[in-house]
Amino acid sequence: MKNQLKIGAILSYINILAGLVVGLGYTPVMIRLLGQSEFGLYSLIGSLVAYLSVLDMGLGNTIVRYVSKNRAIGNKNFESKLNGLFLMIYSIIGLITLAVGGILYFNVDNMFEATLSADQIERAKIMMILLIINIAISFPLSVFASLMQAYERFVFLRIFNIISVLLKPIIALPFLFMGYGAVTLVVTATIVNIACLLTNVYYCFKYLDIHFSKGHFEKAFLYEISGYAFFIFLSAIMDKIYYGTGQFILGMVSGTIQVAIYAIAMQFLNMYMQFSCAISGVILPKVTMMIANGTTKVELTNLMVKIGRLQYIIIGYILVMFFLVGQEFIYLWAGENYLSAYLMILILMISLFTPLIQNAGLAILQAMNLNRYRMTVYIICAIINIFVSFILAKMYDGLGCAISTSIAIFISTGLIMNRYYHKRIGIDIPLFWKNIIHMMPSAFILIVLVEIFQMNVSLEYSWLYFVIKVIIYTLIYMILMYFIGMNGYEKNLCRSAICKVLRVK
Repeated sequence: MKNQLKIGAILSYINILAGLVVGLGYTPVMIRLLGQSEFGLYSLIGSLVAYLSVLDMGLGNTIVRYVSKNRAIGNKNFESKLNGLFLMIYSIIGLITLAVGGILYFNVDNMFEATLSADQIERAKIMMILLIINIAISFPLSVFASLMQAYERFVFLRIFNIISVLLKPIIALPFLFMGYGAVTLVVTATIVNIACLLTNVYYCFKYLDIHFSKGHFEKAFLYEISGYAFFIFLSAIMDKIYYGTGQFILGMVSGTIQVAIYAIAMQFLNMYMQFSCAISGVILPKVTMMIANGTTKVELTNLMVKIGRLQYIIIGYILVMFFLVGQEFIYLWAGENYLSAYLMILILMISLFTPLIQNAGLAILQAMNLNRYRMTVYIICAIINIFVSFILAKMYDGLGCAISTSIAIFISTGLIMNRYYHKRIGIDIPLFWKNIIHMMPSAFILIVLVEIFQMNVSLEYSWLYFVIKVIIYTLIYMILMYFIGMNGYEKNLCRSAICKVLRVK
C-alpha cells in the first residue's frame, strides 16, 4: 500500500499535467471555435448545474473515512453493510438530483431572461438536461470510486482519470471543427464520464471482493455518520459559493462575455488547487488510521509540516511564475479579450496560498470528525461573500467577484483556521509557518532578478520568448529552492527522482 500512496501521488500530478496540457492545447481552440459568447454560455450552465453535485452531501468522503476505519478493524461483514447503506443513499440522491434539476430547468427563463437571448436559453436547456442526467447517474456509481480510494487503490483510479481527461477533447474536437456547438461538449463529456464510472464498478467486484448487504445500524452510529457527512456537505456548498457563484452572479448582472472571462480565471484557479490536492488527496485514509491508532499531536504537526513544505515547493512555484509571466500567457493563449482575467486570477491565487499548503490540516480535521467549527466559519464568510459579490460585480464585473471571494477566503481559511489548528487540534502553527517562511527567499530572489531584467530589456509577446522565459525562470527557481529552501529530506527526494529518471533513460 505504501507504493500505492507514492505512485498514486505521482499519478495525481501526471493527471494534473495531462489536464494542464489538454487545457492549454484544447481550451484556446475551443474558445475560438465556440466564440466568446457561446463559451460563456457553456461555462454558465456548467457552473449552475454543478451546484447539484453538492447533493453528494459529503458521503464520498464519509465512505473513505468509515471504510478505512473498518479496515483497521477487519470486519468484512460490517463493511458490506456499510457499502449497502451508502449505495442505497446515493441511489436516492440520484433521484433527488433529477427532481431538483427539473426545477432548475423550468426556471432558466426567469433566471437569465435579462441577459440571454431566446436562442441561448433554448441551448442552455438542452445542456442542462444532459448535465442533470450525467450527475444523477454518477451518484450511485461514484460509491465504487470512494471504495477504491478507501482501499488505497490510487493507481487504477488515477490512470482512468488520466484516460478520461484525454478522451474528452479527443472525441469532442472533430465535432467542434465540423461546426457543432457547446451541446456537443456536454454529450461527449457525459459518455466518457459514465464509461469510466462503470470501469470502477468492474474493478471493485473483480479485484476488491466488494459486497453489499442490508444491515441494521444503531441510531448513535447513524447520527455519527450523518454529523460527519453533514459538515463535509457544507464544505462542498461553501466551495461552490466561493468558486462557482461568481459565474452565476455575472450571468445575472453582466452577461455571457463576463462569464467567459471569469470562467478562464476559474479554470486557472482549479489547476492551481489541484496541484496542492495531489498529495493531500491520498493521505486521508492514512490520517484516519493514524487517528484510530492514537497518534500524538507532535506526529500530526510533523505530518502537516512535511506535507506543507512539499506543497509549498509546487504552489510557490506556480504562484511566482504566474505573477511573472501570467499576463503574457493569457494574451498568447486566450487572446487580448481575456487579459482582464490576469488580475482576478492573481488575487484569488494569493488568497488561496494558505489553505492550499495546509490541505493536510483539512484531512486531519476530517479524520478527527472536527469540521463543525470550520464549517460555521465558512458559512458566515460565504453568506457575506454572496451579498458583497453582487454589489461589487455591478461595479467592477468579474474583478469585483474576485476581490470579495479573496477576502472571504483569506479571513476564513487563513486567519481563523490557523488559530483553530493551533488552539484546538494542538498543531504547532508557529513551527509550520517558520518552515514555510524559510523557504520563501527563493521566490523573492527570482522576482527581484526578473524585475531587474525587465527594467533593462523589453521583449515583445511571443511564444518563443515566453517558452525561453519559463525555462530560465524555472531553472533559477529550482536551483534557488534546492540550495536555499529545501531540507535534507526534500533534497534526497529530488536526487532520488533524478537518479530514477536517468536510470530509466
